[in-house]
Amino acid sequence: MNLKKSSGRNYKKLNQQEKTYNPPIREFVALHLMDNLGAQRIRLLLQAVEHPQLIFRLERHELQSIHGIGPKTADEVLGFNEWNEVDRVLEKTERTGAQIMTYWDDDYPHLLREIYDPPLMLWIKGDRSVLDTDAISIVGTRRVGNYGKKMAQKFAKELVDHGLTIISGLAYGTDGAAHQATVDAGGKTVAVLGSGIDWIYPSDHKGLAKAIVETGGAVISEFPLGTAPEMGNFPVRNRIVSGMSLGTLVVASGLEGGSMITAKSALDQNREVFVIPHPVGHPNAIGCNSLIKRGMGKLIQNVEDILTEIQVHIQEKETESNSVDRPRSSQNKWESMELDNLSTSICEVLTEQPLHIDHLAERLEIDTHKLMPKLLELEMQGAIRQTAGKNFELL
Repeated sequence: MNLKKSSGRNYKKLNQQEKTYNPPIREFVALHLMDNLGAQRIRLLLQAVEHPQLIFRLERHELQSIHGIGPKTADEVLGFNEWNEVDRVLEKTERTGAQIMTYWDDDYPHLLREIYDPPLMLWIKGDRSVLDTDAISIVGTRRVGNYGKKMAQKFAKELVDHGLTIISGLAYGTDGAAHQATVDAGGKTVAVLGSGIDWIYPSDHKGLAKAIVETGGAVISEFPLGTAPEMGNFPVRNRIVSGMSLGTLVVASGLEGGSMITAKSALDQNREVFVIPHPVGHPNAIGCNSLIKRGMGKLIQNVEDILTEIQVHIQEKETESNSVDRPRSSQNKWESMELDNLSTSICEVLTEQPLHIDHLAERLEIDTHKLMPKLLELEMQGAIRQTAGKNFELL
């Protein structure tokens, strides 16, 4: 998201002598208090100014010139005068022992920033830096059963041993088992609430939430203080669970429920989905085995199955940070092969950088379903390889 002023518009700039808030927490709280401003309109306003503080200095014609901001919304911004309520929110947040992170902040989790609808504000108890670490989410049904519980505990511990953070939703069953196993193993875990940060749910997990914070983890929520744990909140929060993670491990699930929603969110976010298989006939086999059967998740038998895929993401991140102006060290395999025109075009495009299949199809102006067989052929020939999330790169 470009948070600078839009080109061609003469919006006000922030005078260097004027007082600013860094980060601009009061402005974000104020925007969230307005009835006519949802997340999308707030983003439109942020894109139009150099600093969120300037939103409240725009004139009516400037506000209405922003695409998506109509007269009613402009009137609400111009007439906003509830700064005392903003300060009450901030004071209550502090009394609760929490802090606020905004999308504007430099330490906002980079993976979460990449999803379609990242939360613009997060209330946090604990160490905010843990939100931007390499992480795996572990999800599953509340009625996890002994087998599922053992799998959640086993994989949480082993992933922690490899330096990964565990993310889940603090619910009964799978979530609680994964969080507790992480705490017991001396690892860091993040619990994402479907309620306000001051309303730990379920209440039986207040002690667990306290332990998560005390061991260097965090409890977070995008919902305002005082928000009750209503059913509609949990599917919304699941996109954060998957969005902060390199991949999601589904431990136990029926065909419907929160874990399946989280798995779908992970796929939509171009993240990995890992699945624990279950014996045929087991209640939790229905959802898990269905994900595997439909090719929506990778069957996991040991932690190495996860690490193999996750390592690709970590290496790609390291490569991106170190690849500026780096010369090619050797010839790619495809250059010594006899390839047809389409295969050659694919390899030439991938020479520039690895690409997701959708971006590759767009560059080549070809339908994805027509491109896939050729990619598989090149992969079998040893010219390219598929990495996590349907990305392709040269060998």
